[in-house]
Amino acid sequence: MSGLVVVISGPGGVGKGTIARRLVAEDDRLWLSRSWTTRTQRPSEDGEAYKFVDSAMFEAHREKGGFLEWATFLGNYYGTPVPEAPDGIDLLLEIDVQGARQVRENDTDALLIFVAAPSQAEQARRLRGRGDDDTHVKDRLIEAERELAAAEELKATTVVNDSLDDCLTAIRQIIDEARNRIATA
Repeated sequence: MSGLVVVISGPGGVGKGTIARRLVAEDDRLWLSRSWTTRTQRPSEDGEAYKFVDSAMFEAHREKGGFLEWATFLGNYYGTPVPEAPDGIDLLLEIDVQGARQVRENDTDALLIFVAAPSQAEQARRLRGRGDDDTHVKDRLIEAERELAAAEELKATTVVNDSLDDCLTAIRQIIDEARNRIATA
């Protein structure tokens, strides 16, 4: 991989997908890798959010070395295919903290950005708003605590998404600073 690798991670309901789509739409130097999952597509979810596959297809791709990182989360597989970003373009990954850890192990220069909700109550509201049932919301909130601890361990930069525009401004600034460090190195 050439160029900067930017990892956007965080628990469910913090807006990672929206943030990633906006960053790519507004920055022609970013290319978003589309992750694979074995989970069922949510009714409110854009079909372009993931490549939805069955377990057999996922496992076959994994066995061929087709993933940069992969993990099991709440009983489903998630993975980032080996990227095919154009030369000279920075890679943007929207993945969970387990995946961020794997990326960091393979690329110590990867830029890790952890997106957090302003509160558990707001995160729960967002999860319910996208169609998650109460059991799933509870599981996601418990996992969010673990993910925050893991992000701190990985020394990811945390940005709170209490205002989408403010969050995007902060993330753009973090990316620009990383690009400037690379350009002057």
